[in-house]
Amino acid sequence: MIISYFAWAAAVTGFCALAMVGRLIAGPTVPDRVVALDSINTMVIALMIILSLVYDSVIMVDVAIVYAALSFVGTMFIARHVEGGV
Repeated sequence: MIISYFAWAAAVTGFCALAMVGRLIAGPTVPDRVVALDSINTMVIALMIILSLVYDSVIMVDVAIVYAALSFVGTMFIARHVEGGV
């Protein structure tokens, strides 16, 4: 029963990440696209954490933490590039 709740949460999170792809492609400005990309990365991290609970895997949590750190650094570089600093 509890796994079905996690599966439902994973499906909703995945759908939200796919909905953000539309904003990533059609965003009217570059900052909108950067925010959409960061939101997609956040949804992917949440999906990794939910799936690590379903499959009882600690390794997936470690991968999610590393992915979150790399996503943060990537977003900072993109934001600096958009600002004109790089």
